Amino acid sequence: MKVFLIAGEPSGDKLGAALMEGLSSLRDDIEFIGVGGAAMQAKGLTSLFPMSDLSVMGIAEVAPKYFHLKRRIRETAKAVIDADPDVLVTIDSPDFCLRVAKIVKQDEVEGQTFGHDIPVVHYVAPSVWAWRPKRADKMAQWVDHVLALLPFEPPLMTAAGMGCDFVGHPVVAEPVATDAEAQAFREQHQIGAAPLVLALPGSRQGEIARLAPRFGETLARVQREHPDLRVALPVAQGVEDQVRAQTATWSSPPILIPADQPDQKRAAFRAADVALAASGTVSLELAAAGTPMVIAYDMNWLSRLMIGWLLQIDTVTLVNLVSETRAVPEFLGKACQPARIAPAVLAMLADPTAQHAAMQVTMARLGQGSEAPGLRAARAVLDVVARSKAD
Repeated sequence: MKVFLIAGEPSGDKLGAALMEGLSSLRDDIEFIGVGGAAMQAKGLTSLFPMSDLSVMGIAEVAPKYFHLKRRIRETAKAVIDADPDVLVTIDSPDFCLRVAKIVKQDEVEGQTFGHDIPVVHYVAPSVWAWRPKRADKMAQWVDHVLALLPFEPPLMTAAGMGCDFVGHPVVAEPVATDAEAQAFREQHQIGAAPLVLALPGSRQGEIARLAPRFGETLARVQREHPDLRVALPVAQGVEDQVRAQTATWSSPPILIPADQPDQKRAAFRAADVALAASGTVSLELAAAGTPMVIAYDMNWLSRLMIGWLLQIDTVTLVNLVSETRAVPEFLGKACQPARIAPAVLAMLADPTAQHAAMQVTMARLGQGSEAPGLRAARAVLDVVARSKAD
């Protein structure tokens, strides 16, 4: 059985590796072809070209590589058609992956027309529940089946004409620190019983520039009520110098955890009494660790205006969405101000159990305690292949 996979960024590479592991555990005749990073290559993929060629974001970053990316799209589509796999699995990165799927489904490359209809499975549903719902209808022209990470996504995909399986979110398969490791973190950094806040101002330079000063002022306000307050801050790869410079003047200088110390990061997540975090999937990592959180986020004024027009939901925090509660307080856009955020952090320190039920519901609904997401995804892919051959 021949499986062609495409991943364009590190998160997709991890999903692809788990899927490959699942497929290999179910069948011993799998041949993997495609594009992927180190994790997928470790599972037996020889990448057509470096995955880093596709890891670009934003108009400013994409524009200089536009023609190169177009060439990679054509090259990848031709490789799919030449390989004639049993299934094409595209993983997230829709701007690249769906353009490849479109060419494959049209069966036309460089003026040559082909007659093979390869089933296409896309791993990670577009967030049509949040904005631009018509994306699902467009995607259905080229995609046969979707593997969804969130439990409320399948009806939205099937309504657009695609098959869809909820396979679980990868966060449920990630290791979580033990209470003993959390206590060791506190002892190592001489925190003792003092309140510990985990600060997570994002991983991109623009986010950090906007949020770090506000997080610092927020924590200074919290420290007026808790003079012994300590702060820990896991640092993303490539922004170490920026984070160090922007947090140097905080009233409680944070314990900076380098990106190459994942065990320390997990221990800090578990050890913290509360987290002050930018929005994103980090809320699910915090839920997995059982750490109550306050979400605060802002963007440049133009993006804020456009998102405000397009957004279809009243919360952007995945814990709130999955648990169908509004247990996690949010301070977004104009509300992202220290005077408003600090009271919420203080309230969470006073009652750290307030979010526990919502976090437990979230993790259960994301698949915690069930089969690993990679294995569930593998079963779904094999079902698509079986149905395709039956047709």
